[in-house]
Amino acid sequence: MRLLPGRDGRVKGGFPWIYSNEVVMDATAKAVEPGAVVRVITDHGRQLGLATFNRHALIAGRLLTRDVRAQIDEDFLAAKLQRALDLRARLFPRPFYRLIHAEADGLPGLIVDRYGDCLSVQCNTAGMDRLTPELLAAFERVLGAKAVVLRNDAGSRQLEGLASEVRVAVGQVNGLVELEENGTRFAADLLGGQKTGWFFDQRDNRAFAARLAAERDVLDVYCHTGGFAVQAATAGARHVLAIDRSRPALALAEESARRNGCDDRIECRRADAFAELEQMAKTGRSFGLVIVDPPAFVKTKKDLASGARGYRKMVRLAASVVEPGGILLAASCSHHVDVPAFAEQVRRGLMDAKRGGRVLMTSGAGPDHPVHPFLPETAYLKAMTLQLD
Repeated sequence: MRLLPGRDGRVKGGFPWIYSNEVVMDATAKAVEPGAVVRVITDHGRQLGLATFNRHALIAGRLLTRDVRAQIDEDFLAAKLQRALDLRARLFPRPFYRLIHAEADGLPGLIVDRYGDCLSVQCNTAGMDRLTPELLAAFERVLGAKAVVLRNDAGSRQLEGLASEVRVAVGQVNGLVELEENGTRFAADLLGGQKTGWFFDQRDNRAFAARLAAERDVLDVYCHTGGFAVQAATAGARHVLAIDRSRPALALAEESARRNGCDDRIECRRADAFAELEQMAKTGRSFGLVIVDPPAFVKTKKDLASGARGYRKMVRLAASVVEPGGILLAASCSHHVDVPAFAEQVRRGLMDAKRGGRVLMTSGAGPDHPVHPFLPETAYLKAMTLQLD
């Protein structure tokens, strides 16, 4: 992959992506099969490293290594996997976490979530998809994985010209799998649940919210499979109302509540978030802790304006049902919305609700979701926890 004159500065400076308009798209480039490993070469012939290449994608090249002598094979992948495993072993006492977080762990386009001896995997680029056989062999060598689920149904695969599929590539997955987070047990559906089956990124934020839940009534909106709700209940909440539009997600939340013996203090309700918040505000219902952790309101840059209005409205409605002195935790997983932009919508929502207070914590994803230092925009998760007057 030869770069156009003057278009090598970002790669030399550490940026791991090469855009299609930075590449000489000649006959040689067009002959490369999607996802193949290529050498990255400047206009002057300097070799910058090895990358996977897909001329059909906007991000045409994704750097794997600066070592042009490396062999991208099972040994290479196993070494990356072992390094990531060693780090997670230092961070977490139990084997439930995101094991590979794409570029930040040196394997661009690859997501691996670990559920004990079972792995849920997303190969979101042509390069990682092409390396699937070597990846499966590396999983067996490093982890002895008994089951591997390929959750290759992310929308980003369409941008790479890849088909959507969900299949068990290794072993068997019979029904739900169990995971443990912050001492609480949860049930996850690796084949039918969203993305890889569980959102490990909110682990630390759930633990912080649970510390504030004791002896309070808690509202968890967009509760999904009950990560915040069940941990609030196990931490001593008086009552937890968990709201989501997905019936299967609520069923999993109820199952997790039963596994932890707190189902008598959790009420799962299928409802529209905004409509339910508006109704509760009209009736004067309030809670000591309110959590709003929605799916992405801004999926593309063209959604920024409408998404910002959505976050502002969400905070206004949520703040209106927080009791005086109570806690509001608002989150956004939209990577197009940065921390200052989200904080601005939180401020506007509080202003609309005529509520004041103080920010207790501004946070992001846990350490098993590291950020590539040259891709700060990949720090997608934002959460603000406030006490309201």
